[in-house]
Amino acid sequence: QVQLVESGGGSVESGGSLKLSCAVSGSARIQHMAWFLQAPGKEREGVASLSTSDMAANYADSVKGRFTISQDNAKNTVSLQMNNLKPEDTGMYYCAARAVGAPWLGWNSDKSYHAQGQGTQVTVSP
Repeated sequence: QVQLVESGGGSVESGGSLKLSCAVSGSARIQHMAWFLQAPGKEREGVASLSTSDMAANYADSVKGRFTISQDNAKNTVSLQMNNLKPEDTGMYYCAARAVGAPWLGWNSDKSYHAQGQGTQVTVSP
């Protein structure tokens, strides 16, 4: 079992920055962590993922060069640094975890992840 709690959302103007954090607890061995965005009226989509073993990261094309996913083992957190935010980045951001050996449908499929948090809202105004 793993529990995920997101924080750090808020409202910013276009061009601003936010840092989202995901506190991870529980006993499951985690192989991947990811962040997903559910924008208003749209399906949930992958934003970034991180392999906990080799630190390999993947990003959606729309956020490459602006967002950075990282983990802090000492604090058991996974963060998403978001710079140069745009109005289209608005939505609910969810942290997700994939256990070791779980079915893999790609980093940006939410079906690859067995646990997700409750989300944190990000609103970017023009």
